[in-house]
Amino acid sequence: MDFDDQNKPPQRKQEGPARGSKAALALFLSLALLFSALFVFNDKNPAKEIDYSAFLTNLDLGNVDAVKIIDQFEIQGTLKGKTGAEALFRTNIPYLDLNLLQKLRDKGVKISGSVKGTSPWQVLAEFAPWLFGFFILWLMLRQVQGNNKAFTFGKSRAKRYIEPPKKISFSDVAGQKEAKYELLEVVDYLKNPQKFVKMGARIPKGVLLVGMPGTGKTLLAKAVAGEANVPFFHMSGSDFVEMFVGVGASRVRDLFEQGRRSAPCIIFIDELDAVGRTRGAGYGGGHDEREQTLNQMLVEMDGFDTKDGVIILAATNRPDVLDPALLRPGRFDRQVVVAMPDVKEREDILAIHMQKIPVDPDVDVKRLARATPGTSGADLANLVNEAALWAIRKDRSIVEMGDFEEARDKILMGVARTSLVITDEEKRATAVHEAGHALIHYHLAHSDPLHKVTVVPRGRALGLTLSLPEKDVYSRSRAWLEDRICVMYGGFAAEKIIYGETTTGTAQDIRQATDFARKMVCEWGMAEEMGPVAFGQEDEPIFIGKEIAQHKDYSEDTARKIDAAVKRILEGALSRVIGLLTEHRDQLERLADELVAKETLEDSDVRSLLGFPLREAQA
Repeated sequence: MDFDDQNKPPQRKQEGPARGSKAALALFLSLALLFSALFVFNDKNPAKEIDYSAFLTNLDLGNVDAVKIIDQFEIQGTLKGKTGAEALFRTNIPYLDLNLLQKLRDKGVKISGSVKGTSPWQVLAEFAPWLFGFFILWLMLRQVQGNNKAFTFGKSRAKRYIEPPKKISFSDVAGQKEAKYELLEVVDYLKNPQKFVKMGARIPKGVLLVGMPGTGKTLLAKAVAGEANVPFFHMSGSDFVEMFVGVGASRVRDLFEQGRRSAPCIIFIDELDAVGRTRGAGYGGGHDEREQTLNQMLVEMDGFDTKDGVIILAATNRPDVLDPALLRPGRFDRQVVVAMPDVKEREDILAIHMQKIPVDPDVDVKRLARATPGTSGADLANLVNEAALWAIRKDRSIVEMGDFEEARDKILMGVARTSLVITDEEKRATAVHEAGHALIHYHLAHSDPLHKVTVVPRGRALGLTLSLPEKDVYSRSRAWLEDRICVMYGGFAAEKIIYGETTTGTAQDIRQATDFARKMVCEWGMAEEMGPVAFGQEDEPIFIGKEIAQHKDYSEDTARKIDAAVKRILEGALSRVIGLLTEHRDQLERLADELVAKETLEDSDVRSLLGFPLREAQA
């Protein structure tokens, strides 16, 4: 034994709520046994039970010496035996015998009467509810003293962040340089507040992380906790509101009280829109409990002084539904946009997640990053995980480039439904449709390069044509939009040329093309006859009650002009596509035949088949 162990005082065993409950149960069982014993011993009667008819027979024979009538329904007495000995008896009176007293007098029987005493069982029945109630109350008080969660509805459910063995820092968050810069200022204030006080600067009271789902808002909050090295409380917005009135406001008060006791600290509220939605929405009154919770949060955020050192950090992907009072200076002073990663950031994110799995050195991370535009950090993490699962299915101990390609196709296009039985005629029609989409890419100047075309059913589609941009693009030109509508009409036009009619498989293509054309006319000012004017309400209903119907801010004549402009754009694109595919019908049929044979073709396969030059990245 170590020396330190010898000098340690013996630790007393703590009595928890379980030990108190056992003691209460033992007390309750003891009381029950006591009442049972009283009943057994008090109710013991040595008298012999006889029938009332036998009693009357003995009375007529003169064998009854004395009787005691109890409550007019029971007789207890003594019988005279032949040897002179007396025997105790008892009997019940089954009916009202009016002649009984006269018979007893005639036979010279000693008569007495009494009232029957209270039974121990009756006493137990009367006192049992009270005893049980006191027992339950005592047990609940013991549980509350033992840190039980009963009666703690109004307590905050915020959990204090416990640093893992390897704490998360900003180095674990790839990209997001601007967001990390804004948050580093908060971390610096918590570590060295005097530097800010000396300059008379005031750190923001609240920082709101805004971004699309999966961009890393919660991960950034964890990194702040790891960098700041101060108490960090985290709670979800939905944890505030319960079915009990006033619980949400009470939890807000308790949360901020915990923060003040632990200052300097950070309070992180995830999914703030669950509790911070605009007040007064809805035609029958809003959710009073939610609004009370929001009101209490507004008061708490604006009520404490900055020298308390409590920083509020929140995250949401719906900033448009938040109450304006929550976003004003003095509450959430700063909004940090957590944007979707660009190609360099996607490469860094993939590299971080690939460190956790065995990866083939030949895997081209840059190629994967370029081939995954518009994906978030969560999507990329899922891609790496799916690639590892695919490698396991193939019984490989290392993840290869093909596994990442398969995982990417699964995420972008859906799971391949190889078990779906399709007739040869329908497969050929699907190949013609997808060949029309794919071929039109090579005859348009502004469309994105084709990535892959397949007639293997994925998700709800019988076939898919996927194109990917060569670089990240944040705005689109009119020429690209017009070419994109042409690509959407490629399948429709191919069916029209080959079969003379179209199928229901063109529904989604037509819907997307119409949506693009209407936005070109109503939002982007790309119709000459309409001019650079925005038509219609851009804001959609935030939730039921705020906007039941959108307002139409233009006349019927303008509506007819909008419809005509949309139709002109769509008909022009369709005419253009039909002309191109008719001119290159031989390429369309060759590509459809190759799709029927091989089912899936890459961009390089199509270029080799039709004689198009390879792109620089493929050469």
